[in-house]
Amino acid sequence: MYNFIVNPKAGSGKGLKIWKAIARYMDSHNIEYEVFLTEGIGDARTAARRLTDSHDEPRYIIAVGGDGTMNEVLDGVSFHGPLSLGYIPAGSGNDLARSLRMPGRTIKCLKKQLAPRHFTMIDYGVLTYGNQEVSHRRFLVSAGIGFDAAVCQDALSSRCRQRLNRLGMGKLSYILIGIHQFFKCKSCKGYILLDGVKKVEFNNILFISCHIQPSEGGGFLFAPRADGSDGKLNICVMSHGTRTKLIPVLLSALIGRRRPKGVRTYECREVSIHTEAALPVHADGESCGFQTDIQASCIARKVRMMI
Repeated sequence: MYNFIVNPKAGSGKGLKIWKAIARYMDSHNIEYEVFLTEGIGDARTAARRLTDSHDEPRYIIAVGGDGTMNEVLDGVSFHGPLSLGYIPAGSGNDLARSLRMPGRTIKCLKKQLAPRHFTMIDYGVLTYGNQEVSHRRFLVSAGIGFDAAVCQDALSSRCRQRLNRLGMGKLSYILIGIHQFFKCKSCKGYILLDGVKKVEFNNILFISCHIQPSEGGGFLFAPRADGSDGKLNICVMSHGTRTKLIPVLLSALIGRRRPKGVRTYECREVSIHTEAALPVHADGESCGFQTDIQASCIARKVRMMI
């Protein structure tokens, strides 16, 4: 039995079209399945929790949507029983599918997950945040604070993004939103603490991203050395007093070239981040509000993916 958790609104309606194609294939091949169609934020998390809580038998769950949908599924599942996860990309960013080199065609991607040649064990991260009420959120791609999180938060409600998604130009929406946020972003002082041992201070933090996978924001390659199965986070810090220095960083990340001066990278299993000013925070593009202190850690090779 395959369990599908589908976001029909992903990609401005692309999710529903993709699901209809999947359903036709499953029905024509007499493959047993159940489907849950989400209606709003948190529904995918609730469905994933319901499917895995107090169940010891093997579960096969396939998320259909964007990275945010997959993030909710990951955040909701329980790992106490045998669990295999699949993913059919239907969003605008699809960084997880890009990193895992999944097929671009829906049915080909589906076939590989229905009859996988192998299962891949990948890492996931845990983001901890909140002062009075501590929250925890898992992530499969990246989490961050500052400029990149501001772009993600803006994208969640952007009408421009919705229109461009309908035209198949989702990546362009991130670029346009990034330009808008570029003129608003401000730097602040702060520090990172790597594995509880190494403290590095910065005077002009523009953003700090914590990566399981190499890219975020629809293909911006901020951490090209990130390996989703090595048990480590790749930390990318952009700290510079002049925000114009962001321009070559973004351009190099967009085309996949080596990062220019001004970006520092680190590897660790866990990191604590402090900023003097409250900055926007995201996990896999989903908003986690404004924070001054966050922690991220890597859980090694815990997620069994059908690819």
